[in-house]
Amino acid sequence: MIDAAAPDVAGALVWAREHIEPAEARILLRRVLGCTAARLVAHPETRLQDVEWEEFRHIVTRRASGEPIAYLTGEREFFGYSLMVTPAVLIPRPETELLVELAIAHFGARPKARVLDLGTGSGALAVAIAKELPEPDVTAVDRSREALLVAMANAARLRVSVSFVVSDWFSALDGDRFDLIVTNPPYVAASDPHLEQGDVRFEPQTALVSGPEGLDDIAGIVAHAPYHLEPGGWLFVEHGYDQAHRVRGLLADAGFAGIASWRDLAGIERASGGQWLGRGASGRA
Repeated sequence: MIDAAAPDVAGALVWAREHIEPAEARILLRRVLGCTAARLVAHPETRLQDVEWEEFRHIVTRRASGEPIAYLTGEREFFGYSLMVTPAVLIPRPETELLVELAIAHFGARPKARVLDLGTGSGALAVAIAKELPEPDVTAVDRSREALLVAMANAARLRVSVSFVVSDWFSALDGDRFDLIVTNPPYVAASDPHLEQGDVRFEPQTALVSGPEGLDDIAGIVAHAPYHLEPGGWLFVEHGYDQAHRVRGLLADAGFAGIASWRDLAGIERASGGQWLGRGASGRA
């Protein structure tokens, strides 16, 4: 702890770099000062107010203990849009953008598609799809009311229309049917050592863990999705790096057609999906 008077911008950054990465220090100082990156660089001589210095030291200490940058700044970019995030939701990640790309590829030329985002969390998928598809009818569900409040704030922030429903997966949707279902459900095995590392230590475990193999929620979603898809509708599911083969098997068992997996920017099979052709076509559900 430093008891000296508040330093200037340059001095504050020098101190912070002893505890965290330089890029992180700049991000956090910009957050505290409410300024642009350009202003931070152009005016290193600007002296912090005492309250700003105290806040900056506190936030740097939290980051040094491992708390995610996104929770400290209260925002994260997803598909080019700035979203509000809190510890009530998972931090949106670049690999999840693949689901938005799949939605655009399959429905980008189709107006007024009915879309369901299962387990919306921050609302990242629902909001991005609402922005990217032509006049979509988007519904987003989550079992967490706290998460839905964040998602609703993001929809308002980006001025899109999304219907929000408190629901444990499909439980509150009755007989509603959709043209597209997207979901980034929990898919981490309960014993996965990564749960004790990095940002995930601070994220809601209920949004991460799904049984001993990480497949409990995905299996339930795939089994029930046909009851909520229009004939010709699609289901796209994000999953773990080593789960694609098993998810394709679940889709086949449920009667989906056109089953495939898609790779993220790292070359990992990160999402799988299929088309529901209807009861008569598949003989299932």
